[in-house]
Amino acid sequence: MKIAIDIRLIGKKRTGDEVVFFNLVKNLAKIDHANEYFLFTDRDLQKDPDLAAEIAKLELGRNFRVVFINTPNRFWWNLWALPRYLQKNPVDVFHTQYIAPFWLPRKIKLVLTIHDISFNFFPQFIKSSDLFFLKNLIPRSIRRADKIITVSESEKQNIIDYYKIPEKKVKFTYNGVDFERFNRKISEEEKENVRKKYSLPQKFLLYIGTMQPRKNLPVAIEATKDIAIKLVIPGNRNAHNFDKKIDEVIGINNLQEKIIFPGWIEEEDKPAIIQMAKCFVFPSLYEGFGIPGIEAMASGTPVVASNIPVFREIFQDAALLSNPQNSEEFSQNIKKVLGNIELRNKMIEKGGETAQNFTWQKNAEKTKKIYEELAK
Repeated sequence: MKIAIDIRLIGKKRTGDEVVFFNLVKNLAKIDHANEYFLFTDRDLQKDPDLAAEIAKLELGRNFRVVFINTPNRFWWNLWALPRYLQKNPVDVFHTQYIAPFWLPRKIKLVLTIHDISFNFFPQFIKSSDLFFLKNLIPRSIRRADKIITVSESEKQNIIDYYKIPEKKVKFTYNGVDFERFNRKISEEEKENVRKKYSLPQKFLLYIGTMQPRKNLPVAIEATKDIAIKLVIPGNRNAHNFDKKIDEVIGINNLQEKIIFPGWIEEEDKPAIIQMAKCFVFPSLYEGFGIPGIEAMASGTPVVASNIPVFREIFQDAALLSNPQNSEEFSQNIKKVLGNIELRNKMIEKGGETAQNFTWQKNAEKTKKIYEELAK
C-alpha cells in the first residue's frame, strides 16, 4: 500500500499541529516496515538545513521517502501542484489536515485530520480572511474526505453535530506524550543551564501553547495579581493572531515584571522547563485535546486548567478545573497547588498515571489501521 502524508508543518514551529504530525510519522516509522510512505513537503531538503535536522529526528526507514513539491504558496499547493503530482504518481491513501487539495483523484482515499473546530464557536477570535477560508473550504474538504480523524471523543461529537455527518465517517485517536522524555529525572545542573538560557526566575508558573485569543491568557495573567510568583509564557509574540488583550491586561494591572516572555523555546528544553515550573496553567476556552497539559502531568507538574468538556475527558480528576471566565477561581486553585503539599503530591501521582494512558505509538497504530481499512 502507498500512503502519502502532508508534512509541511514539520519544522515550522506550529506547536500542537506540528507535534501531532511529527510524532505520527516518527511512530509509523517504528511500527510499519511494509507499507510505502511518501512524505510531502514544500521545502527543499537539500537547501534547508533546519528541515533536514527535523527529518533526521524522525529516524525513517527504507520504506519512507521525502518528496519536495515546489510551489509559490500554500494555496497553489492545494489548487494545482499537489493534485498534479498525485495524478502522475498516484497513491492509495493521502493524509492531510483541515483543507483537502482540489482535483484529488477519486481513487485516492483521503484522510483528513481536524484537530478542533473552535473557529465555528469563537469566530470573533479569527481574522476575517482566515475565517472565510475555514468556513468555505472545510465543509468542502469534509465532503471529499473518506475518513476524518480528530483528537478526542468530545471533538468527534462536535464535528458530527456541527457538520451533520454520519458518525461512521469520523474517528478519534488521542494525541500522545513521549512519557520517558518528559518523565526522566533531569539533573539540577541541566535545569540551571536551561534556566540561564531563557533567563527564567527561580520559581514560576508556566503556560505553553499559542497566544491566540481562544487560549484565554488574560484570565491566567489576571489570576497572578496577588500570587507571589511569576508566570512564564513562551512563544512568538509576533505570531499570527496574537491576542492583543494580553498586553492590555498586563498594563492595566501593572504586571510588566510579573509576566515573563522568554520567546520560542527549543523542543529539547521543554521537559526541563516544565519540570522546573511549580504549576502548569491551561486557561483555554476551547481545545481539541491539550498536549501541553499531558506533557506537564508526565513531567510531574500539577495542572490547573479550564473546566471545559475535553479537559474533563482527558485530565479527569488529575487536574484542578476552573471556570475559564473566572480569574479569581483560577487564582484560588493555583494557590491550593502552591500551598497544599498533600494535594500537590496527590495531583503529581494522578497526573503521572493519567499521562501514561496517552502514547504516540497507540496514535500511530490506530491511524495505520484507518489507512489499511480504507485501502481495502
